[in-house]
Amino acid sequence: AILLLLSRLGLRGSDVVALRVGDIDWAQATIQVFGKSRRVVRLPLPQEVGDALLHYLVHARPVVPSDSVFLRIPVPVAPLAGAASVSDIVRRAILRAGVISPAYGTHVLRHAAATALLAEGASLDSIGVLLRHQSLDTTAHYAKVHINLLRQLAQPWPEFSPC
Repeated sequence: AILLLLSRLGLRGSDVVALRVGDIDWAQATIQVFGKSRRVVRLPLPQEVGDALLHYLVHARPVVPSDSVFLRIPVPVAPLAGAASVSDIVRRAILRAGVISPAYGTHVLRHAAATALLAEGASLDSIGVLLRHQSLDTTAHYAKVHINLLRQLAQPWPEFSPC
């Protein structure tokens, strides 16, 4: 569920740690996220992400008096300590999958979410809204790594003709 939240919604590790059971609106298929500067945003909850969350809540999450969605399982059961614990989960999953990556933290999945959306034809504006960027410039750096889209934008090099 954590990996899907990061890779499909582009959440930050701190967003995952801050997620509360009441932030999930099952009827509207949305999830409420408190971004940087405590700005509240409602994001769509894709079916696969909702299914994974529901499975975790029903089958894997210990029954404890905490409204945090994700809990640390070793005793004592408690909410995740911080974004570093989410990064550790991501790092272990990437290594288990045998993926070679220049980085192994949560930002890799956030970047992958943005790149996948760009490949599917989403605009930088809509990606920026999902990732909760305040500036389009912040979102634009995701475009530079999408080689196929850059090829479509590149202009042919002018032919040189000697005088």
